[in-house]
Formats: sequence, structure tokens, C-alpha cells
Amino acid sequence: MIVITSLALLICVKIVTLFLVNLYLFRRSPQMGHSNEPPQISVLIPARNEARRIEAVLDSVSNSEGVELEICVLDDQSKDATAAIVQSFAARRSNVRLISGLPVPPGWNGKQYACYQLAGAATFEEIVFIDADVALSKEALLRAVSLRRETGVNLLSGFPMQRVITWGESLLIPLIHLILLCFLPFPVMRFSNRRSAAAGCGQLFLTTKSAYSLSGGHAAIRSSLHDGIMLPRAYRTAGLSTDLFDASDIATCRMYESFRETWLGLSKNAHEGFANMPLLLVITPVLYLAFIHPVAVILFSSFFAVSSLHWNIAMVALVLGYLPRVICCIRFDHAWLSCLLNPVSIALFLIIQWEAWLNRLRGRSVQWRSRTYETTPT
Repeated sequence: MIVITSLALLICVKIVTLFLVNLYLFRRSPQMGHSNEPPQISVLIPARNEARRIEAVLDSVSNSEGVELEICVLDDQSKDATAAIVQSFAARRSNVRLISGLPVPPGWNGKQYACYQLAGAATFEEIVFIDADVALSKEALLRAVSLRRETGVNLLSGFPMQRVITWGESLLIPLIHLILLCFLPFPVMRFSNRRSAAAGCGQLFLTTKSAYSLSGGHAAIRSSLHDGIMLPRAYRTAGLSTDLFDASDIATCRMYESFRETWLGLSKNAHEGFANMPLLLVITPVLYLAFIHPVAVILFSSFFAVSSLHWNIAMVALVLGYLPRVICCIRFDHAWLSCLLNPVSIALFLIIQWEAWLNRLRGRSVQWRSRTYETTPT
């Protein structure tokens, strides 16, 4: 057992080292004043049954400062009042436009087809895709577009502050930053064009119409369930650059509103994430050893005899394993309950990955936004 715990400590050391390097490279967009020539930006928002949230995102985007905007909202055949709300908003704001989405063609994912239509309708060269559950600060667009221009990146993705309210959200959503910073090698992602190192967040993408066209855009990932991973890969496949940044100070997002919705959403994304072989066979023991095993050893030491050396190794591994989670909690989400129950969160995350893989192996389809998508075993 002490050998396993020593292995856990070694893994924790490596994870924390990568985490600290990544945290340094995970920069925010710089503060800046207004320019004499405000950038012209097309903000593109796909919306399906978003009547409860669409007005809030339109308010936040419309209040942007230092930019010239057009705001295009595509109503993706909503069954609620989404279109009516956008139409009413557009009547008061000349730069807001409602687009009625076409039926989704065979082989397409609903969101990818919505974004594809939006890109075709955009007027300006700078285009920004945001989800309908994202709220932006007044300077967000100016700072983010300026960062993309400064770095010359073809596709820039921002990770907003993740708002969580319910227990289910708190246990799972904060893992977004933890997994990103502990396992994506930022130096490889930023300083090479390897497709496997591509990453992003589908909640906030910035690009240009010319780069979007060269990459194939959402048409290149038409069947994808997870644009956060697959769109950056499409860009890199086309020889274009991608990068990501910390948008937690300029954007917020509440992805899901219940434990069930959170579970289904993460399960959907898992199909193009960790829920693939042989990656799943690697990530499972790594996550267990880094974030669960040291806690288990410390807890069981109260009931079973454990040598002082073994206990000390487990305690060091426990502290190291919790360090990234505590830092993420302070910087990104303040979800202290989830931070305290980190081993539970990791266990639930792994269950979701395995369930997604087993469902695909059995040929079970994915249900999302009242649509059904087939998956292929891998």
C-alpha cells in the first residue's frame, strides 16, 4: 500500500508543477483605455429556448464600451418566447438583429449549425461567439479583441467565471478550471501547433471571418457535441493558431441549473473529452491517485494500522492534491463546498466519463436541447 501512496505523491508533484506553470501562463486580458478607432465586432449568439436568459445577455453585450457592435441572435427553432424577446429588444436597439434558424440538416449538431448560420450573417471581420448564458462586463469585448489582435491568434477562447448555486453545480462545474490547469500542457498548447494540445471553451470564442473561413469553421465540426475542444482542433488542422485566456474578470456564466442538467451536459461533452479509450484507462487511475487515494489513506488510518512513514507520505500527497483546488476556488469560483468535497467531485466526474463511454459502447444516443444525437463507439 505504501508503494501506491508513494506513486500518488509522485503524481501529485507532477500535477502541481504543471498546474503552477499553467496558472502563470493562463493570463487575463490587459486593462486598456478607449482607442480613437473602436474595433468593429459582430457578436454572435445561438439561442434555443433561452427565454429566461436571453434578455440578460443582450443587456450585458449592448452595454459594451469602446467598440462598434452588431449583435446577431439566431433563434434555433425555440419553443418558448426567445424570438419574441429578441425582436422586442431589437426594436429598441438598431444594432441587434434576430435571425430565424433553419431546420438542422442531417449530420449536424444543433449548436454547430446555428453558429455556422450566424457566421454567414456577420457583417464585421471580428466575430465573437458567446453562449446565451454568458454575461459580459462593459470592457470585456474591447479587452478580449485587443488581446486577440495583440497576440495575432486566429482563434482565442476565454474561460468565464463559472457561477454555481445548487449542490449539483457546485460539485461538478468548478472542475472545469481544475482539469484544464492540471492536465493541459500550456507550453505545448501555446508554443506549438499540435492538434492534440488544442483546447478552448465554447462559451466564448473570438476569431475573424477570414480565419473562420480558412478553418472550415463549424462546418468542419458539424457533428461535434463539444465545440470547446473540436473547434480549436479544426483551426489547428488548417494550420491556424489557437490560444485561451482567463476571462473570469470580464465574463460570467451559469452553465446549468440543476444536478441532472449538469450531469447530462458533462456527459455530452465527455464523448469528445476523456470518455475515450485508451485515455480513460489512463486518466482514471491518475485522478484517483492524485485526488482520492491520499484522503482515503488518511481516513482509514483511524481504523487500520498505518506506519508513520505511510501516513506522512499520504498527508503530503493530500496537501499537494488539494493545493490546485484551493487556488482555483480562490481565483475562479469561490465554491468552497465543492473544494472541501473534492474527492467526491472527482469520483462523480469519473463516473460520468465511464457512463458516457459505456453508453456509446451500447449505441445509446445523446439527448440534448430536445434533440437526439447518435454516438459512435471508440
